[in-house]
Amino acid sequence: MATKIRLARGGSKKRPYYRIVVADIRSPRDGRFIEKVGSYDPMLPKDSEERVKLNVERIQYWLETGAKPTDRVHRFLDAAGLLKREARNNPKKAEPGAKAKERLEAKRLAEEEAAAAAAEASEAPAEEAAAE
Repeated sequence: MATKIRLARGGSKKRPYYRIVVADIRSPRDGRFIEKVGSYDPMLPKDSEERVKLNVERIQYWLETGAKPTDRVHRFLDAAGLLKREARNNPKKAEPGAKAKERLEAKRLAEEEAAAAAAEASEAPAEEAAAE
């Protein structure tokens, strides 16, 4: 059976509270789970010790049996020193889309043409003054 260590949401509307659970990958997010191994309360301040509670021994057991943590749980385990999380990098995320690139190119060409026209306009009176 494939298992995951993931968050199960509880709490009321706009007051989330999460249990960190080990569940079969086929079961729904807030549905059946095998074991509760911790909790996460995002409403508490980030420096609070009560924000993330983990049962380290049980989590290590489940990791040894092949349970895969979700990305958010992996962050918690990395902060606790149980797992090493590799930093992710997506350099294309900040790159503008094709339409935005076209608009920037059109704007750059228009600015170059305007600068060239202004340069020609300023050269024409200077040539007339030099000719006199």
